[in-house]
Amino acid sequence: MAIESNNIETLMLHAGSHRRDLTTNSVAVPIHQTTSYEFDSTEHAGKLFALQELGNIYTRITNPTTQVLEERVTALEGGAAAVAVASGSSAVSLAIQNVASTGDNIVSSPHLYGGTYNLFVNTLSKMGIEVRFADPQNPDSFGDLSDDRTRAYFGETLPNPKLVPFPISEVSEIGRKKGIPLIVDNTAAPITCRPFDHGAAVVVHSLTKFIGGHGTSIGGIIVDGGNFSWLENPEQQPNFNLPDGSYHGAVWASLVPEALGAPIAFAIRARVVLLRDLGPALSPFNAFQLIQGLETLHLRFCKHQENATKIANYLNKHKEIEAVIYPGLFNGPGKILVDKYLTSGHGALVGIQLKGGVDAGRQFIDNLKLIYHVANIGDARTLAIHPASTTHSQLSVLEQLKAGVTPGYVRLSVGIEHINDIIADIDQALSTL
Repeated sequence: MAIESNNIETLMLHAGSHRRDLTTNSVAVPIHQTTSYEFDSTEHAGKLFALQELGNIYTRITNPTTQVLEERVTALEGGAAAVAVASGSSAVSLAIQNVASTGDNIVSSPHLYGGTYNLFVNTLSKMGIEVRFADPQNPDSFGDLSDDRTRAYFGETLPNPKLVPFPISEVSEIGRKKGIPLIVDNTAAPITCRPFDHGAAVVVHSLTKFIGGHGTSIGGIIVDGGNFSWLENPEQQPNFNLPDGSYHGAVWASLVPEALGAPIAFAIRARVVLLRDLGPALSPFNAFQLIQGLETLHLRFCKHQENATKIANYLNKHKEIEAVIYPGLFNGPGKILVDKYLTSGHGALVGIQLKGGVDAGRQFIDNLKLIYHVANIGDARTLAIHPASTTHSQLSVLEQLKAGVTPGYVRLSVGIEHINDIIADIDQALSTL
C-alpha cells in the first residue's frame, strides 16, 4: 500500500514498497542476508537475465533490504530511481563512469571533498577520463570548457570545506542545452536542498554521513531524477545511445519500460552494467543500518543545524579566530546562493580559520576532549579535523587553497549534544593557543 504524503518525516518511515514482511507480519525491514535467489523456472531466470522482467538474481545487483533504502532515499530527493552502493566514493565513481569512457571528459567545480578531488585529478586520468575544472562563481565557464566529448557536469551542493553553495540551476540550464547532465553530490545538505528541484539530473550521497548518522555503516547511493532526456542529444551521450555489447546490443536510452513511469536509463545502466561488473555492492546489514538512520534524519538534521548556527555565531568574534566559514554568515554573492538553495537551514558544517596557521590547527585538535578527531562528517557526535594535514593533504598548497583549505582551517561537523557542552570544549581548546 503506497503512502500518499509529501512530508519528509512521514516518507522516511513509510516510503517505498515495504509495509510489513508478508511471511511474518514483522514491521521492521528484514535483513535479507543472502547471496542469491531461487528462480521459479528456467523461463523466469531467462527473463530476469535478459531484463525482460525485474527481480532478484544476486545480491551484488539487487537485494530486498537494499531496495527499501533505495526507495526511501529516492523519496527524500524527489527522484525516480536509485542504486545503492558500498560507499560515497563508489557512488561518485560509478556516476562518472556511467557517462564517461576513455577519451571523454567531465567539467567540475574544484570545490570538492579531498577524496573526490583526488579521484578526479589522478585516478580518472589513468582511466583516460579528463576532468576540467570550471569556476562556479562564473557558471558560463562550464559551457566554455565543454566540447563534443563532455559527458557531465559535477558539483557539490554544499562543498566541503568551502561551504559556498553550488549554482545548480545556472549550471544545469547550460548543460541541458548541450545534452550534458549535471551530477550533484548532496551529502552535506540532505533535506535542506533538493537538487532535482533546480534542474540536476543525478544526485549522489555518501550515506555514511548524515543519512546514516551514527558512524556505524559505510554506504553510498546514486539517485536518478528521471528528468533528463538521454535520447535528445544522442551524439553527446554515446553510452546510452550506442549498442552495448554486454547486453546483446541493448540501447539503454530506448529500453526504459513505460511501466516505470520515467526515463531512468541512468539508474538502470549504473545497476546492470557497472554495479554488476565492478561489484561495489552495499551489504544488506549496512542497508538495514542506514534505513534506521533515515527514520530519524529529519529530527537529527534540524538539531545539527540549530547547534551549528549557535556555534558559528558564538565563534564569529573570537580573538583566536581569523574567520568563521558558515553559510548563515555569508554576505554578497555567497548569500544569494545560500538564500536560493538552502531553504531549510544552513547545514551542519562550520569552518574556522585559526590565526596561528598549521601549528594552531593541530594544537586545537589535539586539545579537544569532548569532540572527536575523526575523518568523517554527519555523525550524531561533534567531529573535528584539520584538513590541510589529513583529508586534503594529498593536494598541493595551491590546490588546497582552491578547495578552500587554508593552513589554519579546522572543520567542525556539529553534532546533537547539548550546545553548552560543545562550546565549552571548543573554548578550552582555543584557550591553549
